[in-house]
Amino acid sequence: MRSLIATLTVALVAPTFAAEPGKYRVLAQDKGHVAVVGPDGKVEWEVECKYNSHDIHLLPNGNLLLHTGPATVTEMTPKKEVVWKYEARPKDGYKGRVEVHAFQRLDDGLTMVAESGNRRIVEVDKDGKVVKEVPLTVNKPDPHRDTRMARKLPGGTYLVCHEGDGTVREYDGSGKVVWSYALDLAGRPQSPGHGPEGHGTEVFGAVRLPNGNTLIAGGNNNRVLEVDKEGKIVWSIDQKELPGITLAWVTTLHVLPNGNVIVGNCHAGPDNPQLFEVNRDKKVVWTFKNFTVFGNNCAAHQVLTPDGPWKLATEQK
Repeated sequence: MRSLIATLTVALVAPTFAAEPGKYRVLAQDKGHVAVVGPDGKVEWEVECKYNSHDIHLLPNGNLLLHTGPATVTEMTPKKEVVWKYEARPKDGYKGRVEVHAFQRLDDGLTMVAESGNRRIVEVDKDGKVVKEVPLTVNKPDPHRDTRMARKLPGGTYLVCHEGDGTVREYDGSGKVVWSYALDLAGRPQSPGHGPEGHGTEVFGAVRLPNGNTLIAGGNNNRVLEVDKEGKIVWSIDQKELPGITLAWVTTLHVLPNGNVIVGNCHAGPDNPQLFEVNRDKKVVWTFKNFTVFGNNCAAHQVLTPDGPWKLATEQK
């Protein structure tokens, strides 16, 4: 698995967390731009992007794969040159709206795109031609809610989060569901809203762990869950389990080589970090909170480790 990836008052004392100097840069989109923020909190690079992105990638070649429109995926160099673009359109026989919420550059150079509305995953070549199509099972069709995060796994299957269905499904190359997990309300009543008060099963993210378990970012389920192949919860973070942090719309997940997990916490408000790193003992070891550069709608992030491909500082000198 590729490494990627303020506080509430408690008993009148609010714990604070600070980023370890030199630890991470953060690539994210919000407030009308994509930006790379250094460990010192300063913007090192930015480009206009007015669309509220749901996925983002720094590629091994140093380019960025960005979500620049409702159905548009754009590859851009650090010099802000567009070198590739794909816009999803209605497939034959479908006349509704199409949205994209997830994409991934594959090792063979193709780009995987999850197309909501079309209810399919496609793999697209450098010329924008669809060379593979995988149909998706969607019980509650909605072009805005069919899918959220989706990833092709090393074994060739696809792990797809279906927001509207509240279910994570794994598909083989023919579109057959080979594994699934449906979120529940964890004993709390369903309630509307995007902030910490909102609660439902609108799942956002999922990654497959080396041990075969699946780590799930619950979206407005306000939880992080690790489930095994039988669907048993073996590890979790509940909404108010971490001191000083309340989970709202849980989005991105980055699993680090040491087993720590970086979690995206969207719509949680300025008293909470937008990202935090937690170890398996549920100790918070790093947080990111920068409401100057990004806001309360920061859903797509990638944490850039010091040994990664981003060499912007030297490239622009």
